[in-house]
Amino acid sequence: PERRRSGPATRLRPALVSFFAMRRTRLPLALWLAVSLTAAAAPLAAQASGAGSGLRIGVSFGGISTIAIVGEWFNHTHALELALGTWSFRDVAVSAVYKEYFGAGSARPFVGAGFWAVAAFPSDPLERPGFALVLRAPIGVDWAFVDDHSVGAALNVNFGLGVRRSDPEDDLPMNRRFVPLPEAYYRYATR
Repeated sequence: PERRRSGPATRLRPALVSFFAMRRTRLPLALWLAVSLTAAAAPLAAQASGAGSGLRIGVSFGGISTIAIVGEWFNHTHALELALGTWSFRDVAVSAVYKEYFGAGSARPFVGAGFWAVAAFPSDPLERPGFALVLRAPIGVDWAFVDDHSVGAALNVNFGLGVRRSDPEDDLPMNRRFVPLPEAYYRYATR
């Protein structure tokens, strides 16, 4: 059999990762970690008295964007958080996360798992819009300091699932590491 030469002409260029094509070795590990963190907190959350149910609205700094508007529907120890934000006003970041709270005090730790999608719109007419889909797992603490007002901090552990870069000539492979991003927020409960 003839041996193939490896060189620039014959070497396969790294392909852009689409939202639906993913290296299968990393995705199960990332999903397993996010589900494990949420499942480990569930027994602890069931023991807590919780903080009632309702809607909390607020603003966050860091995490999925420089600034974001957040809505969180909560029911005692679990919540669904939706966020809409931006890094530089030339992009839109959207996130949906399921969170589990545990503990019965005014400061309640939480873990969560969800997705974060970003669309970037470059000013250069030769570039195309860029997109990214990220698995997001926040770990943090929420502190209800006065009545319906609370502040919190989280470390968002992120893992990229897919990207389409703005520059069509950019064929660099996607970063396949867990990326931590800190976040601080304020929330108001509208019971």
